[in-house]
Amino acid sequence: MTSTTAEAELAAGSPYQDYVYAYPHKTAYRPLRPPPPLWEVWAGERRDALFLYLHVPFCEMRCGFCNLFTQSLPAAELPGAYLDALGRQAAVVGDALGDGTRYARAAVGGGTPTYLDPDQLDRLFDIAEGVLGVRLGTIPMSVETSPATATAERLRVLRDRGVTRVSIGVQSFLEAENRQVGRPQRRAEVERALTAIRASGVPVLNIDLMYGIDGQTGATWRASLDAALSHRPEEFYLYPLYVRPLTGLGRRRRRSRSTRSSVLWTSWDDQRMRLYREGREHLLAAGYQQVSMRMFRLPGSGVAGPAYCCQDDGMVGLGSGARSYTTALHYSFDYAVGSASVKSIVADFLERSAHGFTTAEIGFWLDDEEQRRRWLLKSLLRTDGVDLLAYRRRFGTGLAGDFPELERLGELGWLEGMGSDGRLRLTAEGLAFSDTIGPWLFSDGVRAAMDAWELR
Repeated sequence: MTSTTAEAELAAGSPYQDYVYAYPHKTAYRPLRPPPPLWEVWAGERRDALFLYLHVPFCEMRCGFCNLFTQSLPAAELPGAYLDALGRQAAVVGDALGDGTRYARAAVGGGTPTYLDPDQLDRLFDIAEGVLGVRLGTIPMSVETSPATATAERLRVLRDRGVTRVSIGVQSFLEAENRQVGRPQRRAEVERALTAIRASGVPVLNIDLMYGIDGQTGATWRASLDAALSHRPEEFYLYPLYVRPLTGLGRRRRRSRSTRSSVLWTSWDDQRMRLYREGREHLLAAGYQQVSMRMFRLPGSGVAGPAYCCQDDGMVGLGSGARSYTTALHYSFDYAVGSASVKSIVADFLERSAHGFTTAEIGFWLDDEEQRRRWLLKSLLRTDGVDLLAYRRRFGTGLAGDFPELERLGELGWLEGMGSDGRLRLTAEGLAFSDTIGPWLFSDGVRAAMDAWELR
């Protein structure tokens, strides 16, 4: 059942409580005592359709809104040393997973993976292919990049190693708006990068844009959308701006809090919702289909691959900021946002011998209720909704009985009843409130752990 705090958040009406990209969030993870060996963690798991995530914690700059686990402008020797450590980790993880392991999806994120130079990128893929046995070129694989690092040489490596999707964070095509969010990038550099990605032959281009920037209007928002549409990307992610602690914008907000009224913060909510609706309608009119509150895709533009279900299949994460998922345990290394703490965690990762990668150290055990809750969240916040029969097959019970609080979403007009295809979906209005509905569905235990996490 939802907590009193969650009900208050729902009643408050703000559409922007938090972005739910994973459940539970890393701030709910705690040290595992004793830390279980990886072979034991994976012993009872299906390993024929795994997701491989490779994390590169380096960037050429840290944007004002960024709360990712990343380090800007590392010392010249750090990327090479990081790949050394990643290779040691991969060998240990591969041994723990054992024979018969197959990967159905792969992604390289960060940070900015293309901060690595072309030779280092090749080495990263060599680790995936040669150490873990990933069949590059036969599965969908995504890599994140930035305007400054999407060079022809790096993109050639991505294409040659079988990358099927490149995602680039643009945020805005207007230089003044990018300066507002602490991202000093030139429009010409963005256009060069997008042209290079298209010329590389990688089949899927995703462009990230951001709304809710100070001073952004409907006209400037449409200008960015149209500039991106001129490159006809297969995918868009439209992100509302969040201002989080320990980020550049968070420090700026803290300094100005005394001059900011609650009316202004409410106005910001209104601005973000208005721009979300305008962006949604603009992309729908351009022929895109909405996949979630943030994601839009051109019909028929995906890359086929082996069957994979994010609700049921596991994920293997390599790198200092990566997380791994099994049915009952989600685990990672330590997590931080502040630059000093991130540097310390990366330094610890670099110094580890192979033995230092043999256990799961920090994580969250998902009991039966938490597994059901995660399954619901991973389904409900997408436009295709919850497959009620698949839920019953997976857990042996009905969704309505397990989560009677969903009736509240129906009362608000945010949830549609079961259709002829046996799915439960958010309405268009419900989808707009995904960042409130998601946190509202968190368990009391996860909420308490997140609230108790030490900000660092």
